[in-house]
Amino acid sequence: MQLLKYIIIIAICASIITWLMPWYMAAAVAFVVTVNAKITPGKAFLAGAGGVGLTWLVVALYRDIPNEHILSGRMAKVLGLPNGFLFLLITIILGAIVGGMAGWSGGVMNKAFRK
Repeated sequence: MQLLKYIIIIAICASIITWLMPWYMAAAVAFVVTVNAKITPGKAFLAGAGGVGLTWLVVALYRDIPNEHILSGRMAKVLGLPNGFLFLLITIILGAIVGGMAGWSGGVMNKAFRK
């Protein structure tokens, strides 16, 4: 239950930051939230990956659905992918990895200074 709370906090804060600042600030949000959380580095990774991955899923769909998947289809062709769905899936996975690594770093930092 605690993990879900941190995923939601990271997702909400990262969503706000994503609209106002560059994409990589979502990782900073995951780092700051997990540094202040009392969770293990493994759970911090999952919280960061879940929160930022969820944010990137919502943002990608919010921008892709209104233009009828034209942009994702064209980007998939540029990258040599078979369809736009795979492009969106890779985008979400990359966001989850970025958020997960930032969350893990925050969890390790918290563990280092907690002792």
